Amino acid sequence: MAGDQGRGRLQNVVRLASIALLATAVVRELRTPAPERTWHGRIGIIPYDLRPPTPSRVRAALWRPDEPSIIVPQPFGVGWSLNLGRLWRLVSGAIR
Repeated sequence: MAGDQGRGRLQNVVRLASIALLATAVVRELRTPAPERTWHGRIGIIPYDLRPPTPSRVRAALWRPDEPSIIVPQPFGVGWSLNLGRLWRLVSGAIR
């Protein structure tokens, strides 16, 4: 039971931090003059991309087998995602 409470608290902290980062990104963009808004960038080291996702941008973000990094910026939102292409290449190479 104590482990469940600790996990729930951690999830709440992560959720709150995510909401705060998203709000910070939106406020930053809205404070920028309209012609200069890009809707993507970084808050410190944390990347954000608030542009509407397109299939090509999602594919480019999540499937980069030649990229050495496994962790890549989210194609939409705040934070990071897994580079599934690189992960697949590493796993399939290890199986052979």
